[in-house]
Amino acid sequence: MYKKLALSLSAIAIIILLASYIQSSKKSTDDLQKKPDILFFIADDMTSVDCEPYGSPDVKTPNLAKLAQQGLCFDNMNNATAMCGPTRQSLYTGVFPVKNGSYPNHAKVYDGVISVFTHFKKMGYRVALIGKRHTAPLSSFPFEYLGGRDSDNGEGQDINLADAEAWINKDKTKPYLLVVASNQPHGPWTRGNPAQYDAKKLKIAPYMVDTKETRKELVKYYAEITYADSLVGHCMKIVDNQPKKDNTIFMFASEHGTSLPFGKWTCYNMGLKAAFIARWPKAIKPSTRTSILSQYIDVVPTLYEAAGEDPLTLRANKEGSMTLDGKSFYATLLGKNTEIRKYVYGIHTTRGINNGSENYPVRSVQDHDYKLIWNLNYNEPFYCSASRLGNKLYEGWLEETKNNKKENAHASLYRNRPELELYNIKNDKYELNNLANEPKLKVIQDNLFAELKSWMNQQGDLGISTEMKALTRFKGDTLHWKKAKD
Repeated sequence: MYKKLALSLSAIAIIILLASYIQSSKKSTDDLQKKPDILFFIADDMTSVDCEPYGSPDVKTPNLAKLAQQGLCFDNMNNATAMCGPTRQSLYTGVFPVKNGSYPNHAKVYDGVISVFTHFKKMGYRVALIGKRHTAPLSSFPFEYLGGRDSDNGEGQDINLADAEAWINKDKTKPYLLVVASNQPHGPWTRGNPAQYDAKKLKIAPYMVDTKETRKELVKYYAEITYADSLVGHCMKIVDNQPKKDNTIFMFASEHGTSLPFGKWTCYNMGLKAAFIARWPKAIKPSTRTSILSQYIDVVPTLYEAAGEDPLTLRANKEGSMTLDGKSFYATLLGKNTEIRKYVYGIHTTRGINNGSENYPVRSVQDHDYKLIWNLNYNEPFYCSASRLGNKLYEGWLEETKNNKKENAHASLYRNRPELELYNIKNDKYELNNLANEPKLKVIQDNLFAELKSWMNQQGDLGISTEMKALTRFKGDTLHWKKAKD
């Protein structure tokens, strides 16, 4: 009798444990289902003002306009650097470039630095990327790669969004984080239909010089933006066909500025500033804008908090010794215009870029009103692809303005700069009027300079000596960058 009783009690215990396990598993599954799906679309070399939601009078971007109507536009979102590899790796890690190790272009983060893909895999998400990678080493960015190219010559299909949709539909038991990394509108501007733009009718922004070559290049560039916009529209439809469409965060980022002068390769507004739009029907109020200061490094902790986790627990490396630089703007997604930082920062490294200066470090800091740019090696000319000697477009700018002292001074500034540049970005968004060393702005300039040096010190950035070590960051696993062009 006692034996039968013991067996019965054992059976009951097993049933209780099994029921508890099933209940626990069901709760775990339910919790995962409540977490938002996330699709992050990142363009490539697109200046922030070159789309409808950010005021372009020319560029046709109907899907971005629709996304803005359905979501929230950030008017003060900034990159940490205007180069593809370092931009993406700071975005994915939540850590500024010098600190994470990827500060020259086509470089890698330090061993042990982890990314948003690592964090979300631990939370039970499926994580994937399709298109342009520009990340290294592979261990720091453990996404499932869905194919595509790391550069685009305009021939054939460079990204197949049907593969992205198939991946989303493959498993509905877990939430997903998918990065769609377009190659557009990165040069050589061979996608899209240039015939939809009339070069003669374009409005030329005042930071550029109005030449025939400028208009010719803008037509090709704008056509490729419109092509990229069509990809955004395709991704929006994919999300809208999903059962969790109302609980899906769709984010669009323009990356950094175009390769035309004063954009990419610089710390000017047209290089660092980003178009950034977020849609989340469950939480974000449509047709809204925010002016809070924010940076790409703030995306990781924001998404982490949106997924129900505490961003203050995040660490940037496996050992847990490196803290994130990013701060969550989750409250802003919920409609609270809450500032998360007083300053945003920028960095540019010429070492290692095609046609780049041997050593021309640039650093910047800005608040809502003023930006200070520090050209550390200002006695040398600044060279990059857009300013190299003989560049047809840029040399044309110098020639066109030679009889206009003010316009020529601005065009010449791109190649030959003073040590300090100070701009009232609130009233001078194209940074045409350098106010450095004006007596009435001395306190503002000194405060910004002190803040910039303090930030560099916190990042372990020693300026010129840090730049001289930049080429050491290329060693090791750069694998899929060997044929990539930037």
